[in-house]
Amino acid sequence: MIDFLSPEEWTAIWLSLKVSSVATLVSLPIGIAVALLLARGRFYGRTLLDGLVHLPLVMPPVVTGYLLLLAFGRKGPLGAFFEQTFGLVFAFRWTGAALACGVMGFPLMVRAIRLSIEGIDRKLEQAASTLGAGRLLVFLTVTLPLTLPGILAGVVLSFARALGEFGATITFVSNIPGQTQTIPSAIYALIQTPDGDAAALRLTLISVAISLAALVLSEFLARRVARGTVA
Repeated sequence: MIDFLSPEEWTAIWLSLKVSSVATLVSLPIGIAVALLLARGRFYGRTLLDGLVHLPLVMPPVVTGYLLLLAFGRKGPLGAFFEQTFGLVFAFRWTGAALACGVMGFPLMVRAIRLSIEGIDRKLEQAASTLGAGRLLVFLTVTLPLTLPGILAGVVLSFARALGEFGATITFVSNIPGQTQTIPSAIYALIQTPDGDAAALRLTLISVAISLAALVLSEFLARRVARGTVA
């Protein structure tokens, strides 16, 4: 298959994997915290927070991308802060693509983890507390391990969403070959190009294969976790 892929196609594949992986890994700790807050928290504004978390699911992706451009562009308040403080630029960079993918996949991650937390028997956590364990220790030794199937599901859903993200990404970081051109952007460019159908089909099949492999791996790991063979 290597001989049938051009350097540009390999670059798009590698960039998609890098962007999707970074987006998923960076958003995971935040996703766990938000899911725990929504599942267990009792506070004013909880419904509003839940709505904001799931907003990218119902808004047009182009709108999400434009809002990211306003906020994280070089002249945006958050974009200027990150550039001046950490030297991190998002607009028209692969880091911006990772940010857009992370935002679009975040609701799916949070929902999967939240449902897993809500399904935990609270008596198990209470038993650990009566044995002298503090809240943090209970979370690390009881809640988090029992949430692993949901975390795995959330990671796969977020990764798959990031891998297929197009609208928000192209609006925020454009479609720059070698810089921000992921598999969906490359496919879009190829179908607009004469004789680009074959390359577009190759990238489509590779995208399907990567997504399917991620789903199979997630199912395998989830079953092992359920049997207690994974710590």
